[in-house]
Amino acid sequence: MNEKIYKTMGRSGALSIVLGVISIVVGLTSGVMLLVSGGRLLAGKSKILY
Repeated sequence: MNEKIYKTMGRSGALSIVLGVISIVVGLTSGVMLLVSGGRLLAGKSKILY
């Protein structure tokens, strides 16, 4: 019984680490994309005619 609990804890710990890394990568990627799109909007603001 203890061995089963030990394996389950190991798998859940590894899954937590993997999900944490994926979350960091997705967060950084979306942050960079938002910065780039915001910069493009500000740079193109002067080209708009009313």
